[in-house]
Amino acid sequence: MSHHTPPRQLPETDADASDGTPAEEAPTAPAVNDTGPGTPVGVDPADEEAAGATDETTGPTTTAEADEPGAHPAVKDTADGPEDAKAPDRAVVPGAASADDGSAGAAASGSASADASDPSNADSSSARPGWFGWRRRSPRAARAVRVGTSVLAGVLVLSVLLIPNRLDRIAVDSFLRLPVEAIFLAAVLLVVPSKARRITAGVLGAFLGLSTVLKCLDMGFYQTLARPFDLVFDWILLNSAADFLKDSLGRSGEVLVVIGVIVLLIAVLVVSALAMVRLAELMARHRPVAVRGTLVLGTAWIACFTMGVQAGGVTIATKGYTQYLTNRVQYVRDGLGDAEVFEKQLSVDAFADTPSDQLLTGLRGKDVLFTFVESYGRVAIDDPAMAPEIDATLKDGDARLRSAGFAARSGWLRSPVTGAGSWLAHTTFLSGLWVKNQQRYRTVTTSDRATLTSYFQKTGAWRTVGIVPGVRKSWPEGKYFGLDHIYDSTHLGYQGPYFSWTPVPDQFTLEAFQKLEHGKKDRDPVMAEIILASSHNPWSPIAHMIDWDDLGDGSVFHKIKEEGTNPTEVWKSAERVRTEYRKAVQYSLDSLIQWVQRYGDDNTVLVLLGDHQPVPTVTAGSTSKDVPVTIVARDPKVLDRVADWGWTDGLKPAADAPEWGMDQFRDRFMTAYGPEKK
Repeated sequence: MSHHTPPRQLPETDADASDGTPAEEAPTAPAVNDTGPGTPVGVDPADEEAAGATDETTGPTTTAEADEPGAHPAVKDTADGPEDAKAPDRAVVPGAASADDGSAGAAASGSASADASDPSNADSSSARPGWFGWRRRSPRAARAVRVGTSVLAGVLVLSVLLIPNRLDRIAVDSFLRLPVEAIFLAAVLLVVPSKARRITAGVLGAFLGLSTVLKCLDMGFYQTLARPFDLVFDWILLNSAADFLKDSLGRSGEVLVVIGVIVLLIAVLVVSALAMVRLAELMARHRPVAVRGTLVLGTAWIACFTMGVQAGGVTIATKGYTQYLTNRVQYVRDGLGDAEVFEKQLSVDAFADTPSDQLLTGLRGKDVLFTFVESYGRVAIDDPAMAPEIDATLKDGDARLRSAGFAARSGWLRSPVTGAGSWLAHTTFLSGLWVKNQQRYRTVTTSDRATLTSYFQKTGAWRTVGIVPGVRKSWPEGKYFGLDHIYDSTHLGYQGPYFSWTPVPDQFTLEAFQKLEHGKKDRDPVMAEIILASSHNPWSPIAHMIDWDDLGDGSVFHKIKEEGTNPTEVWKSAERVRTEYRKAVQYSLDSLIQWVQRYGDDNTVLVLLGDHQPVPTVTAGSTSKDVPVTIVARDPKVLDRVADWGWTDGLKPAADAPEWGMDQFRDRFMTAYGPEKK
């Protein structure tokens, strides 16, 4: 054969065709060893045969999609051996093979014999077939990497579809299920045209990544607020989280954490997209097998779903991911329509037109103290692990108050939040509106809606003050609540240490109120909103009661803090967290009860309540949002006004005591203490 004669094109069949006719071999370069036709130099024919059998597909093909970037598709045998096993020295008619860099380069030379006689050309055509030549040098390792990557991609996609959005629901059983969404995704990728397959897979993978991020946010919110992340209203809370990081770690720490979160977010999206693209290409290379598998799994899902097949109490066929997305869409729709609903509620106020001289007439001349105990929820009273100690504290408090001539009545209020969000609960209680999210909070605090405290101010019969030790920077919303003066953490005279989040211990806060306002001579009656923050998460370390005369400027608390517990160690155990929570609530209650016993008089009226339940770590699965509320007074006429409320005598409300929404308290209170009906 003349060197000008083009070589014959290889048939796209096995070395031994199905009709038994041996395939013709193109002229090849001199063999370096005894490898068979089409086998790469240095690769055992047995390895080549095994690799080809593993990657088998049906039907001859003239082109192939590259398994990896840099791989060179070439004319394939019917066995469709791996790209690693394609013969670099096989002569090909120009244009007959796919655009393999090495093959195309050889064909472009116009002479197969010239290529064969030039070893440098042969080396360049086979030196870098993919992964910078590593796949050629280590075909077994390369195949293991490819298989492992495909398996990891499948596991990642299934995990995203099956993982719950709550940490307390994650179990092995959660992942032993068949999600209909996986079958649907496989079907979509099989019917999408090949040109659009990679783009479609990438978009679907990125969407799965976004839903993964959302599930992670849900996990965090369920752990702290016992609810999922609100896609409409909760974005502003991320700013609060950044402020918390700044206070805890400094500006540099905040920046590093934010950068880390952004990098992690991008990584999740990219990895999810790549995983879906990987699976799409795998199904395209093995299309007949993928089609049959999808049909089989689809049929199995329908059968299991119809018959309700379960394993160990877990339903096998699930559509949980679809239901999750449906719920999220409904939450968004509800959130977008919430503003209009709230605006209508905002305009309704039964006391808006009441003359000031007819407001709160039943409390004229009294010092009225609305005191919130952070995280003081129903769990503290009802939970068997905490109830005995809390019950003892309340009984001792009742005895102390009775010895000072006071009486108390208690009931339950249902808070709009749990775990955190104290400001939402406080605003609900004072405004008479159900303030369940940040958007409602902003709306009401920028409106002219009157609050319980501003009605006291409107009468002109009280000096209204706020004792808010948890506030450490400007608080413009304070003006909305109708407070003549606000004492934040920097204006209470405290020179002691922070107790974790708590800037000022409760006992010192109450003593400061006594010195700054309540203990002054020749003063007007005081209405005070007081926030006791020592029972605020994380409840470690905790201050303890000392002699009131020893409080001084608070420096004494340095030693007390050093003797306290380390929050890092406490939060390693849910049991220890619950114990420290119980101790913190006891400290807050003891501080307040002793203050009333020490400084209270005939004109003292105390309204004591919790703002919300603690985090789920403490509530241990309880879904209740109830908090105790108590009215304490020495004047019997004050409690007579609420005799028809059905509340329980004493500081501890009975289990069957009336339960109201926290937003109902304002109007009930103002009605009870308004002009008496004749």
